[in-house]
Amino acid sequence: MKSIAKPFVLAGLVVLFALLAFLVWGVPYFFQKPYINQINASLGAQTYRAHVIEILESGPIDLGGTVQTYQRARVRVVEGEYSGVLMEIDYGRYRILPQGQLLRPGDAIFVLIGKRPDGVVEAFFVDFVREQALLLLLAIFVTAILLMSRWKGLRSLLSLAFSLLVIIYYIIPHILAGEDPLQVSLIGSGLLLGVSLYLTYGWNWKTHASVLSMVFVLLITGVCAVLFVQVARLSGSGSEEALFLTQMSSVNINLRGLLLGGILIGALGVLDDLVTTQAAAVFELHHTDPRLDFRALFEKAMRIGQDHVAATVNTLVLAYAGASLPLLLLFTLGSGNYGYFINVEFVTEEIVRTLVGSLGLMAAVPLTTGLSALIVLNRHRLPEDWRALLGPEGAGHHH
Repeated sequence: MKSIAKPFVLAGLVVLFALLAFLVWGVPYFFQKPYINQINASLGAQTYRAHVIEILESGPIDLGGTVQTYQRARVRVVEGEYSGVLMEIDYGRYRILPQGQLLRPGDAIFVLIGKRPDGVVEAFFVDFVREQALLLLLAIFVTAILLMSRWKGLRSLLSLAFSLLVIIYYIIPHILAGEDPLQVSLIGSGLLLGVSLYLTYGWNWKTHASVLSMVFVLLITGVCAVLFVQVARLSGSGSEEALFLTQMSSVNINLRGLLLGGILIGALGVLDDLVTTQAAAVFELHHTDPRLDFRALFEKAMRIGQDHVAATVNTLVLAYAGASLPLLLLFTLGSGNYGYFINVEFVTEEIVRTLVGSLGLMAAVPLTTGLSALIVLNRHRLPEDWRALLGPEGAGHHH
């Protein structure tokens, strides 16, 4: 074991510094603003905010056997070229409404404004403005994190903000510019991996072990995703959103690459917690009993990881099932033939996404355990200045 440990650790250090070099030289490319071709349709270009002033009319209406309340309301547009203009809208006259969702004076809504061929300007209800509720929930979320985790919670929030910036300002624009979605997702994952983990957990040996493990696990997950997407003959066009995207964009977007990129980014989010927890378990066990050799350390940490991966896989499956619950109910009301249902492309996509992510989770435990054990048992072989450069051991990870 000692004969291969030193080269293995050195190879890991090479990968680590290669990732850091990628981040340094990739920063200029990251901040380049790609050229995005004109979208075929201007989604939301005529949608404006408005406030409900008064309810002019209200009464029952029968829509295909469903009796509900319709309303006619006067609204004031508060932005755009029609700002300050009073208009009237119908609500519930032409479509079935969710129960209890009626307009009230003072409500903030979105309206779609357009001109008829005869030049008359009309306004139509689009949706409610919900940002106040979201901001309240966000404030509670941030406060809870800061109260529970304090400094580490602040760093995790900064990491979350950086992840959103990468997705919004790098991944989405570059895909819309016609670049390969899989390549863009890989680069974006590298940015997320190289910055978010260090921002959250600090510059230390435990984080180095987590980053190296994530690199290898993502490679395994990516290979599995490519293989099974091809075997299952998935094109990435199974969902209505994907088809709508091809119609809206004037560039040719690789939908299969988009599917693969989504699998990788989704796996990255799930693997983050599992890998860092497993690496922390190895370092904590070694700190508790430095006499443990590689085999004993590996076996003890694996017992911890087996319980964690079982719970995480169950969480992953339930999360996808919960998101797809309306679809499952709709299909059951239809044919109810689940043998056909699992072969529908958008359903198969979700199954492949779930199972590939679960395979990545299962690969992450032994790989992270072995790599972390090799690092923690052999880091003393490095020169003192190298050990100091790579930081302290790192605090344990706690739930």
